[in-house]
Amino acid sequence: MTEFAARTRRTEADVKSFLSEWDRTRSALLVVGVIALAGSGCQSAPPAPNPMSTALEVTVEDEDQPKAPTQRPTYPDGYPNFSGSLTAASVQMNNEEASALQQRLTALSTARKAGTITEAEYQRRLVELRRLAAGHGAETQAEIAN
Repeated sequence: MTEFAARTRRTEADVKSFLSEWDRTRSALLVVGVIALAGSGCQSAPPAPNPMSTALEVTVEDEDQPKAPTQRPTYPDGYPNFSGSLTAASVQMNNEEASALQQRLTALSTARKAGTITEAEYQRRLVELRRLAAGHGAETQAEIAN
């Protein structure tokens, strides 16, 4: 039995050696595979940064002076590039109009708090402004569609 036991131990040692070597080989193959997959990903270079300002620039096309539609910028792979300036579909509120509207709403709120206008007058003006807000979107959409 000692010869049998010695053979068995050698066989066990050979199997352990083989499995150990196989584990190292498998690990090496796994590492090579991961590197190959990582290297075969997207091969396109990232787009060069646009030297434009960080503020969003929006222009409005004038109906009275029509120009040929501008070509939208795209990446080399054909996907759109939104980093350039945008063209608005209709006239936008400018800073002066926004400031005037803010002052109007602030004055209405201040008058209500001070009691210089009645609650009924405040509610009437509020309904007027809400009606304007609700209808303005639909009117603008109709303007854009035409």
